[in-house]
Amino acid sequence: MTDLRVGKPGQPRKPWPAIRYSDWRETCSALHLWTQIVGKYRLAHTPWINHSWHATLYVTPRGLTTGLVPDAGGITLDFDFFDHRLVARSAGASGGFALEPMSVAAFFDRTKQAIADAGGTATIHGVPSEIPEPIPFARDTQPRPYDAEAVARYHQALLRIDRVFRQFRTAFLGKVSPVHLFWGALDLAVTRFSGRRAPLHPGGIPGLPDAVTREAYSHEVSSAGFWPGGSGAEDAMFYSYAYPEPAGFREARVEPGDARFDATLGEYLLPYEAVRAAADPEAQLLRFLGTTYAAAAACANWDRDALDCEPGRPQVPRAVEPADAVSSPGREGASSETS
Repeated sequence: MTDLRVGKPGQPRKPWPAIRYSDWRETCSALHLWTQIVGKYRLAHTPWINHSWHATLYVTPRGLTTGLVPDAGGITLDFDFFDHRLVARSAGASGGFALEPMSVAAFFDRTKQAIADAGGTATIHGVPSEIPEPIPFARDTQPRPYDAEAVARYHQALLRIDRVFRQFRTAFLGKVSPVHLFWGALDLAVTRFSGRRAPLHPGGIPGLPDAVTREAYSHEVSSAGFWPGGSGAEDAMFYSYAYPEPAGFREARVEPGDARFDATLGEYLLPYEAVRAAADPEAQLLRFLGTTYAAAAACANWDRDALDCEPGRPQVPRAVEPADAVSSPGREGASSETS
């Protein structure tokens, strides 16, 4: 298995940080809304990409980023969880401010100013998404805490999870999403697609137009991700689900033993703490990702001979077989982590 440890080669593995949701619930809630403001800026300026991939944020060594937003000559917004700042940058200008205790309204105003200072146009939809009874950003004047140490621990967890998700992503030949953070529910996610169309999604997600939901779930998926807490899971949690859910999926045997199917949420859950406490957290998480994907693919009759492959390795091109060999039964090459 590829070494997924965070740290220099030859050094002892750094432990995964503790990120109990109850210890930073209010800071996490504030950060969730702040990521929505930043994400909605990217959303407003970026042409639509399938499954809303144009709206997401990405993990960086220092925090989270929008990536390049096509506003003015190109602008990025970055959460820096080392210096604890939000920074807007263009080729010739920048703006930013300290991340500190403040209201959502104050963050909203400061973000718009930072974008303007960088030469951009601060077009941002003013109401939170996927949150019941949302308060418009400009009217959310309640003081919010900012626990910098807790945010730094969350970022360190994201770095480790992002690396495992990226490795899991390499073992699939079909359409697969980037590893990205959806700010609607503050979940880091990676999604595999069977290639087949799915039934029209019923919609009904609070604060999310049905047209967006239906486009996101236009095709069959096996999707996995991570929440820091909230969203129906009252602690940090990994999840995995299939849409549409095939018969037998929720009764499938998955690993590790701490994983369970939550009938209310309609997905498998694995506590972050169970992964953090494992002797090999990376392998533990890969087992969850691999076995829940295998359950979804088997129950829905995905063409795994055509879709699965060995996990990628640095500087090693994937071996390509002749077309007739690929289509023959009994093809070898599906990894034990995804079979």
